[in-house]
Amino acid sequence: MEENPILKASLSMASDIPLYAQLTGIIKNTITSGTLRVGDLLPSEAELCDKFEISRNTVRQAIGSLEEAGFVVRKRGKGTFVADPSTRRKGVQYSFTTEISSMGKHPSSTLVSFDIIDPAPKIKRLMALEDGVKVYCFTRVRNVDNEPLILETSYYPQHIYPNLTREMLETHSFYSLLYHVGVVPFAAEDSYEAVTLGEYEAKLLGCVPGAAAFHHQRRTTMENGLVYECTSSYMRGDRVRLDVCFQKSGTSFTRVVD
Repeated sequence: MEENPILKASLSMASDIPLYAQLTGIIKNTITSGTLRVGDLLPSEAELCDKFEISRNTVRQAIGSLEEAGFVVRKRGKGTFVADPSTRRKGVQYSFTTEISSMGKHPSSTLVSFDIIDPAPKIKRLMALEDGVKVYCFTRVRNVDNEPLILETSYYPQHIYPNLTREMLETHSFYSLLYHVGVVPFAAEDSYEAVTLGEYEAKLLGCVPGAAAFHHQRRTTMENGLVYECTSSYMRGDRVRLDVCFQKSGTSFTRVVD
């Protein structure tokens, strides 16, 4: 039997891109290039672990992110298969790491602040939080190829991941941590607004005050309808383009980074 094409690739242990993100990119490229077709079987977790010399947890992170985006489907007792593209989610990738890695670029983050706070009334309303619920509030500069691109402030109810620390955020994708405790994005509401950067935002993004930017707000829910994430971001207007494609089957939205 011919070797699965995924097993012909290799991971770079010297790269700053997380191993699960590299594996995600390999599998996604194999699918989108047509090398693997709808219904084709992916290698088993054991085969991927043996070939790439990585942990089962790393493999599960990669497969989980691909399943979340609709590229693969897992069938109990049978394995993981390439999914029908018509079931694939449209729009921006939920994970910054996965989104940027899929472009062949290098994602990284710089943590600016990390706090556990009583949410402001606006955040409390947007997230439909009950009285007394504390939230994580952290601000990160999201870098692409070591250049600052996005200044992002995120809010999450503390109870969804009670033991989160600053050190964990600096070394892990928070979405991958949430995935392993069953918190998976189901739907998101996004809004974009053209703005100019203030002095604080401009300094962190390496721009001059008054530079053009997008202000992006996102509210994300789980399948049960509970809001678990609210983010407010400033994206450099000189490096980001927003593309919208209208088709008979629906509308797709892509964020392009120059």
